[in-house]
Formats: sequence, structure tokens, C-alpha cells
Amino acid sequence: MRIVTTLLIALVMSLTASAQKDAAYWNKMANGMSQALIKNFWGASFKEHPKRYYFNYLSQQKDLTNEHYWPQAHAMDVMVDAYMRTGEKRYLNIYPLWWEGAPKYNFANKMNAKDPWWNVYVDDMEWIALAQIRMFESTGETKYIAKARQLYDDYIWSTWGPEDEGPWYGGITWKTDVSKSKNACSNGPAALIAARLYRFYNDAKFTDGKVREAYLNEAVKIFTWEKNVLFDIETGAVYDNINRQGHIQRNWIFTYNIGTFLGAAHELYKITGDKQYLDDAALAASYVINRMTKNGVLDDATGGDGGLFHGIFFRYFVKLINEEDLEMSTRKRFHDYFTNLATVMAEEGVNHKTMLYGGRWRKAPANDDVVGLTPHVTGCMLMEAMCVLKPLK
Repeated sequence: MRIVTTLLIALVMSLTASAQKDAAYWNKMANGMSQALIKNFWGASFKEHPKRYYFNYLSQQKDLTNEHYWPQAHAMDVMVDAYMRTGEKRYLNIYPLWWEGAPKYNFANKMNAKDPWWNVYVDDMEWIALAQIRMFESTGETKYIAKARQLYDDYIWSTWGPEDEGPWYGGITWKTDVSKSKNACSNGPAALIAARLYRFYNDAKFTDGKVREAYLNEAVKIFTWEKNVLFDIETGAVYDNINRQGHIQRNWIFTYNIGTFLGAAHELYKITGDKQYLDDAALAASYVINRMTKNGVLDDATGGDGGLFHGIFFRYFVKLINEEDLEMSTRKRFHDYFTNLATVMAEEGVNHKTMLYGGRWRKAPANDDVVGLTPHVTGCMLMEAMCVLKPLK
């Protein structure tokens, strides 16, 4: 059965590849969707709320709550993508406004009087820190990475361990008030943050606090823990968590956890040159293709937290596909799969009048449909990723 499924995926991808788009097409799609993100979700785009520096959870101002902290990071990531791709100030101008609005509208900002960026969910702070590091990467403004470092040192790494307490033996906590739940969604991003703090340490001109090597040691420690506890070395699956009772939840396997696992592995490969990291990343990516794909695409994801899962996978997967040290046959399989996903979304899932994506691969939202922030951001991430996907030589 798996052979038949693999053949069907290959057939679908080969048919799509015959009608591949050029770079101009993908830039047009990315421009349209990233601009639609501002137009339809950025609160200050609406005359009724000119100071609402926050991405609304639904289009058409249908949700003006402030209960959705972690999607703010991923929407901001798209602004960084668009700015790095185009250099246009319309995206750069969002940076200082988001910097003001994200902590202001953080639903947990009053729970920690010392820091409005703090949140009870450790992974929420991690997504924010990753976005801040990319804001630094794209501008050179050190305040962004300084904040990310402080979030990591004070609130993220501090939840590690204890290493001598079984059956957990380490791990980053998912939620500050649930110390014994160690999740993939808190460990993959933490390893990424630590690795990137190591990578950008000298560029950021850090002169106090932990030394550079400490961040690499922590990145390796976190990744190794996740691999040993939550990664299936036979299939490439990344399990969701080991809970407070010490049981591993093997029934929940999500694309975003695979994305951050392979992203951290790839980051560590680039730093250390240890090929085992690259092999781990490729195996995890293959799990998505072999076990989570049907008729050439992933599951529809039309809203809620799950609306972001595929987008996070796309963000880190495209970097892996561009890795020239991968075997060419593996790169080609990944490249064809990724291009097929983007082509199906662009041709069938995106409304080309509104440039909104509602989370269904083969059904675009109607002109007047209310669309969720999370699926549209996932669509933006895939279109932006197509603009950085390197052609195979």
C-alpha cells in the first residue's frame, strides 16, 4: 500500500512539474498574499483602529480580541520575509509598530509586571524570540536580538530539566505552570533559538552574560534530548510530548513539530558539519512526504492553532531543500514535492481577487468569506518560501 501511495505522489508531482511557474510568478503570488495579510489582518489598516498594532485573528475585523499571541510572531515573520525579498518600506514600517503592539496586546502581559513580552506558554515566547532574531538579521538593529536573548535566558532555558529526574531527564517545559510536560513544540524552537544566538553572537556584539559557546552547548543538549525522547529514528516521526505522568504521546504527530526538529538539526549541521544532523533532518522531512501526504498535499487546515502548523514546516523545510550537501536524489524528491504543494495552493487554494488563502488546498475562499489569520499566514509562508527555493543545478 505504501508503494502505491508513493507512486501516486510521484505521479501527481510529475504532472504538476510539467507546468512549473517561473520566479516572476512566485514573486507576484508572494507580493499579493503578503500585502493581503496587511490589508485584511493588520489592525491598524482599518480606519476604526489606527493604533491597533496587532494582527487580527480573522479578516473583516470579525475578531478583535487579543487572545492570540503566538500567531503574531508568524505574521511578523512574513513581514520579514517580504522585506528581505523586496526591500520595500511598507514591510519595514511594520517593524516598530509590531514591536510596540505585540507586548501591549499580549494577553498575559499583566501576569509579569517586569516584562510584557512574557507569556505563560513557553513556546509562545519562543516563536516571538525567533521572529525577533530574524528582525535583527534583516535590519542589524541589536535591540531585537537582545530581547530574544533575554527571553531565552530568563524564561526558556530556565525551564530545562532537571536532568536527574526520570523519566524526563531534561527537556524544555511547554507551559510555565506545567513543569513536567516536555513538548516538541517547546524543544525544537528552543534549540533553534540557542543555535541562532550562537550564530549571531558576534554580529550582535554581545559583551555580557553567557559566552558564545554556551548557546551552542545548550542547542546541542536540547536537540539531543528531543531526538532521544520524541524522535522515531526508524520512521522520522516527531512525537508531540512526554506528559506529566511520563508517558509519550505517540498519536499526535504534527507538521510544525517536524519542521522545527528538522530546522534545528539543519542549523546544527551548518554549525558543526556533523552529517548525522543532516540525516536526521532528511528523515524527518521524509516522514511528512511518506506518511502525512495524500494526493500530493497535506491535510486542509482552516483555522485555529493548526492553521499555522504546515507553514512552520514550510519555513524550515525550504532551507533544507536548498542544502547542497544533501544527496541530489533526495533534494530532487523534496524539491518536486514542495513545488507541487505550492502550485496546488496557488492554482486552486488562493482567491486571486482577494489573494487570501483559507486553508483548503483545492478550494479557494469566496470573495466575501471570513478567513483566519493562521491559514493565510501559512499560505504566505509557502509563497515566500517559493521565492527563496533554489533551482536544482
